[in-house]
Amino acid sequence: MKVFFSITLFLFLSLSAQAEKPMNFILILVDDLGWMDLSCQGSRYYETPNLDRLAAQGMRFTNAYAACAVCSPTRAAIQTGRYPARLGVTDWIRSRFQGGGIPLDKKNPSGFTGGSRKFLVPKNALWMESAEITIAELLKPAGYVSCHIGKWHLGADDWYPQKQGYDFNYGGCDYGQPPSYFDPYNKPTHRHAMIRAGIPHLPGRKLGQYLSDREAEEAVAFIEKHKDKPFFLNMDNYAVHTPIQAKAEVTAKYENKTKTLQKNAKYAAMVESVDDCAGRIMDALEKHGIADRTMIIFTSDNGGLRGPTNNAPLRSGKGYAYEGGIRVPLLIKWPGVVKPGTTSAEPVTSVDYFPTIAEVTGLDLPEGRDIDGLSLAKHLSSQGKQKLGRDAIFWHFPHYRHNPGPYSIIREGDWKLIKFYEGPMELFDLNKDLGETKNLAAAMPGKVKELDRRLLAHLKSVGAKMPKLNPAAKN
Repeated sequence: MKVFFSITLFLFLSLSAQAEKPMNFILILVDDLGWMDLSCQGSRYYETPNLDRLAAQGMRFTNAYAACAVCSPTRAAIQTGRYPARLGVTDWIRSRFQGGGIPLDKKNPSGFTGGSRKFLVPKNALWMESAEITIAELLKPAGYVSCHIGKWHLGADDWYPQKQGYDFNYGGCDYGQPPSYFDPYNKPTHRHAMIRAGIPHLPGRKLGQYLSDREAEEAVAFIEKHKDKPFFLNMDNYAVHTPIQAKAEVTAKYENKTKTLQKNAKYAAMVESVDDCAGRIMDALEKHGIADRTMIIFTSDNGGLRGPTNNAPLRSGKGYAYEGGIRVPLLIKWPGVVKPGTTSAEPVTSVDYFPTIAEVTGLDLPEGRDIDGLSLAKHLSSQGKQKLGRDAIFWHFPHYRHNPGPYSIIREGDWKLIKFYEGPMELFDLNKDLGETKNLAAAMPGKVKELDRRLLAHLKSVGAKMPKLNPAAKN
C-alpha cells in the first residue's frame, strides 16, 4: 500500500507541475520497422544513434506490439485507443489507385468475399469512420495544435487528417507507400494520375530531396512555429516501407560494412534516414528549450518485411501472426518522470497510447465509447514497477493473405494462441520459446480450449466480423 501511495503521489505531483506548462506530445510511427531494426534493440548492422539516445533518455519496451501485422488497422488503433476489430478496419486500406474507389453513397463496404476458399471473409473498410475520436480531437479542447506528417492511410479526401482534428497535414493521404522517395515523390509513367502527380499535401520543392529529410523539415518548422503553445505532432514516416530506395552515399557506407542476418544496404540506409529525422526533431526541441516538457513515443505499425530486413530471433515478419509480424520497438521519453535508460518487459500494444496521453494531460476519455487501451502513465512513472493489470492482448485478422488463411490471436501472460480458421491451432510459451518453434497445442488441449474460449468471448464483445463457411467452397 505504501509503494502504491508513493507512486500515485509522484504521478500527481508530476501532473500538477505539468499543468502549469502543458506537456507536448510527439508520436513517431515508422512504417514496417522491425523489432530488431534499431541498434539499441540488438542490430549489429543498422546504425541508429539518435534513437539509441532516445532509448537512453526514457523507457525501452521489449514486449511491445502493433495492433495488427499490417498497417492501417494499427494506425486506426493508435489514433483511437480501440482495437481494429471494434473499428472494422482489420486489413490495410486500398488506395484509390489500387481499386479502393469511394462508393457514391459514401458508406463503407459490408458483406463478405472469398471466391472458392473455405471461408467467406468480411470486406475491409475503405476508411476509418469520421465518428471515431482521434488523439488530435481528444487534445483540441485543451488548446493543443496538432500536425500530421507522412503516412496516414486511413481513407481518402473526406477522411484525411484535417477532417479528423488535425490543424496541419503534410503528406497524409490514402497512399500506403510513396510513389518515390525522391522529390517530386512521383512516378511519371504510372497509369494513375495521382501517382504521376506525387504525394497529396506534400508538393515537391527541392528536386531529388529524400522524403525522410523533407518530413524532418516539416516537423522542425512546425515545432519552431508552435513552440510556445501545447502541441501534438503525429510524425508518421513513410519509410521504411517499399519501394526500397535510399540515398546513394548512405547506401555505399552499408555496402562496405560487415553483413549480419540483416544485410540489405539500401534498407539500412533508409533506417538511418529515419533515425536522422528523429534526431532533427529531438535537436529542435533542445534548441527551443522545450525538450523537458515534450513526451516522445516512438514505435512501428507492424513487424519488419521479410526480405528487406530480418527479424530473428523472432519468427516470420509483416503480415504474419507470428512475433515477427506483430512485435515492434517502443521507446517512450517522459522528461522528469521516467528515469533515463529504463527497460520494461510489460506487454503493451498500440491502443495504449491514446489513454496514456489522456491521463498525462488530465483529460477524460471520450464518453459513449469503449476504449480498449490501458494508460501507461503509472507504469512509466513507477519506472516499470506498477503493472498494468491487463489480462490479455488480442488480434483479429479475418482475411486471406498467407497460408493458412484468416487468424485471431490471444496473448495471456506468456501464453500465445493463434487460432487459424483454416488450419490447426498453434500454442506457444513465449517465455521459453520466443522464436515460436514448438507448437504445444497437441500436448496442452486444456490450455488451448481455455484460451480459445476467452478469445472468442472477446471477439464477440467487440463486435468483430468473423469468417464464415463458404457454401461454394471447393474441397
